[in-house]
Amino acid sequence: MKVLVLGATGYIGSAVVSCLTLEGHDVVPLVKDAAALHPDVPVRVGDLTDPASLRTAVTDDVDAVVNLATPTGNEAVDTAALEALLAPLRGTGRAFVYTSGVWVLGATGDVPLTEDAGTDPIAIVGYRPRIEQRVLAAAGDDVRAVVIRPGIVYGRDGGIPALMTGWAREHGTGRYVGPVATRWPMVHIDDLAELYALTLAKSESGDLLHGVAWESVPAAAVAAAADIAAGGTGRAEPWPLAEAAEVLGAPFAEALALDQVVSGRRAVDELGWRPSRPYVLTELAGGSRG
Repeated sequence: MKVLVLGATGYIGSAVVSCLTLEGHDVVPLVKDAAALHPDVPVRVGDLTDPASLRTAVTDDVDAVVNLATPTGNEAVDTAALEALLAPLRGTGRAFVYTSGVWVLGATGDVPLTEDAGTDPIAIVGYRPRIEQRVLAAAGDDVRAVVIRPGIVYGRDGGIPALMTGWAREHGTGRYVGPVATRWPMVHIDDLAELYALTLAKSESGDLLHGVAWESVPAAAVAAAADIAAGGTGRAEPWPLAEAAEVLGAPFAEALALDQVVSGRRAVDELGWRPSRPYVLTELAGGSRG
């Protein structure tokens, strides 16, 4: 396939591009500034705030569009961008994969939530469920539309766990936001990238998939492992939500304190996804590097 990828140079996007390329796909990044990449890399130029540029980028030779771009935070802008990307795909059967996230589910309780659960988004992703519904509705217009909700991503020295390692270096101990009982659904970045490749190869139109390999990982344990990664002894202390909000901003602090248990079983059962990378605590503590 020729795959147009938004957010191709980001943390997740870079891994997805590498995986798709290894699978033999012709990947074309959509970038704001072509000069930011090597001149031999074929790119298309577009911007989420310029719907016309997005529409122009989705040419007839593009078989699939994968949107891994960070949302603008403005619902009207993101909705206009989505409609511009979908417009050339309608009536063609071509694929569109949108990246959301498990934070749209809100606090889950102890029973692992599946894709059939309702949404209860926290502030940082407040309008995201409405974007998801627009994507899935495009299946009715002959677009192979799919939504993927990754868990908290780790691996390759990136993501929130890498941020926590930085906090441990700065403060001399690991730290986690909110209650000690907080749990996170998580996924290794390379396992997640493989899910995107499987989605392009095998998904059905209208699919909604949780990109979650580990249903519930204690955030305090991640903080302790981050302390080891930073050269410490595995100590971790709570970072009160109000104090964290002053440093990180209230929406992000709330997200880090969100207690969730989320199932990724549907992707395993329906697509044959087989997450195989090391557990986050193993990787952070130095047992493996992926």
